[in-house]
Amino acid sequence: MKAFLNKIISGWKGDSYQLDAGIPSSYLYRLSIARAFMLLRGKLSGIKNKGLLFFSWKATVKCRSKLIAGRLVTIERGCYIDALSSEGIVFGNNISLGRNTKIIGTGHLQLLGKGMKLGNNIGLGTESFYGCGGGIEIGDDTIIGDFVSFHAENHNYENPDIPIRLQGVIRQGIMIGKNCWIGAKATILDGVIIEDNCVIAAGAVVTTGTYPANGIYGGVPAKLIRQIQPPRSENQ
Repeated sequence: MKAFLNKIISGWKGDSYQLDAGIPSSYLYRLSIARAFMLLRGKLSGIKNKGLLFFSWKATVKCRSKLIAGRLVTIERGCYIDALSSEGIVFGNNISLGRNTKIIGTGHLQLLGKGMKLGNNIGLGTESFYGCGGGIEIGDDTIIGDFVSFHAENHNYENPDIPIRLQGVIRQGIMIGKNCWIGAKATILDGVIIEDNCVIAAGAVVTTGTYPANGIYGGVPAKLIRQIQPPRSENQ
């Protein structure tokens, strides 16, 4: 059974994929059945996709017309996506949303949010939150840890004569480059640009600004810890 699944998954992903030899066959059997039902639900969901949409029956998507998925996208149980936004929620190919992921395209109905765009080969960890008011863009091959939060919007608060809730918001957006790793429980705030090949340490709070490529950043607020070796193509 493992050899058959390895072949199927490798074909889907376009890359060699090998299941761990220690996984019991009974576990793989139950998982295969569950995934088959998720695939069937994806076909019946009405969500625009390029094929192989795995959609848990315990996931919720609102404003489905504004969600567009690429090929091989998994939306796990407990996920909640409100795709209402001016540019919608767009997933590339080979995307995985961990359990209980929440993506909110618009925080309030007086002003539509921008939305979210994911590249290819991206994994979003479990129990994470993405507020997309100012727009969130994540580049190819980036992985996001568990319990991470993105907040692409800030409240105005300078006028003491007006309640903060009535002063409106500022939206700059969040951009994450390619081949990044955002560690567990990190918080990414509005106006952040993280360039390619960066690591954000677990628990970091990343505040407004540009974080240059090939760096490890951590702390509250996040600062450069050290540089990492850039890819060979950048050294040539």
